[in-house]
Amino acid sequence: MKNPPQKNLPLAQQAHQKLEELIVTLELAPGTMWTEQSLSDLIGIGRTPIREALKRLDADRLIETVPRHGVRISEINLYEQLQVVEFRLHLEHLISGWAARRALPQEKSRLIEMALSFEDSARRNDVRSYLRTVFVANEFIAECARNHFVTMAIAPLLGLSRRFYYKYHDQLDNLEQMSSLHAARARAVAMGDPAVAEAAADVLTRSIEKYTRAIFLKDVGRADT
Repeated sequence: MKNPPQKNLPLAQQAHQKLEELIVTLELAPGTMWTEQSLSDLIGIGRTPIREALKRLDADRLIETVPRHGVRISEINLYEQLQVVEFRLHLEHLISGWAARRALPQEKSRLIEMALSFEDSARRNDVRSYLRTVFVANEFIAECARNHFVTMAIAPLLGLSRRFYYKYHDQLDNLEQMSSLHAARARAVAMGDPAVAEAAADVLTRSIEKYTRAIFLKDVGRADT
């Protein structure tokens, strides 16, 4: 997922995108410790933007601040991931319906482009490209909902969900299916019919819930043996 942030973005946003990608793709491994300086050296951005990015990553539960030591990359907690999915089931329903009602014509055109990007990732079996498009599409659809509070509520769930998928995608073997469901949701929002968009979001999030529970139960079963 080596996709450099847009150069016209503020440095703090560039730093957030770079670090979030490294965490999601496990290149910054769960449980490892980092300092502001070491992260600054890693991605080539100064410490002040790094500090701002870390505040957001902390709020999103992708890192944990350890006073006087730096930050620790958060572990993947399967039980918490079930809670993430439980909340997303309701939020994505609301967001998709509102976005369908409130998206502007040019935003709907961009959603169609995102749907095509999902399908292209599936054809190439490129999980990193898929996750990059998930990142963009989920944030964009939340913005189209025109509700700041729901955008704040969904933000911490998205990175955790993408990191979980990246860790287990080889076991799931469902990239084509998930790409298709994300593309269908993007197109449904672009149609401008809230009921259709909500239904597409429900199918998507139920599928996410299904594979999350499957991984959870498999892990529980392994622990019991």
